[in-house]
Amino acid sequence: MSSRGARVGSAVVTGAGRGIGAVIAERLVARGYAVVCSDVDADAARRTSERIGAAAGVGLDVRDPEAHRRAAETAVGHAPLTAWFNNAGVGHDGRLADLAEDELRRLVEVNLLGVIWGMRAALAAFGPAGGDIVNTASLSAHGPVPGLSGYAATKAAVVSLTTSVNAETPRSVRVHALGPDGVDTDMLTAMDDAGTAKALVHSGGRILTVDEAADAAVALLGSRRVVRTLPVWRGVVSRTTALTPGTSAYAVGAFEALGRRVMAKRRRDS
Repeated sequence: MSSRGARVGSAVVTGAGRGIGAVIAERLVARGYAVVCSDVDADAARRTSERIGAAAGVGLDVRDPEAHRRAAETAVGHAPLTAWFNNAGVGHDGRLADLAEDELRRLVEVNLLGVIWGMRAALAAFGPAGGDIVNTASLSAHGPVPGLSGYAATKAAVVSLTTSVNAETPRSVRVHALGPDGVDTDMLTAMDDAGTAKALVHSGGRILTVDEAADAAVALLGSRRVVRTLPVWRGVVSRTTALTPGTSAYAVGAFEALGRRVMAKRRRDS
């Protein structure tokens, strides 16, 4: 449906200033949603909104519950709220013992509490017809990822939260979590090239594009799929390693070595 056709409702996308969030917002506009692009960088949110023809671009720090409520009010002012994407996140990598206290606090406050506040705002603002909440989690939620322990813990919590809230809401409300493998975003670029985490992310071979991740997120709308990993086979591998955490730790070295070979090849080919 064209954005110039009949509205199918409004939607809020957090972290829409760039990356996956910006593409999600663009896809929703194309489907006919009145989209509120939100980001902690208000200027980036407005630029995305203007570029794609969204309803509004607003500043939103996901750590602030009231900011979520204001975004919901803005969306409802355009059309009934029917979709909410909790996409904003941060990804400090490094061993748990080496991360700074403010980095650990930010991981929890943005990646977990930010999703909680967003979900509460969406649930309060949905009308009788209900709607969809899509939470951007991560493949790291499903198994051990040394070097990303803090990040992975927050994403595992998002998956747990998603499944529980989906079970406690009426059938008119559908809650989903998307767990993509490594995506070609600024977050991945900023990771330590020498760190274990970046090598493990690359061990899957091909890095996903932001378009692939965004399309998978939008495809969850209206479905009963609660948790989806991308690609599926990596999800199977991650869940398998999680079943035997005591022994799977020994496989980390092999995956890290594979990832470093992939990274080296990418450098040679670039």
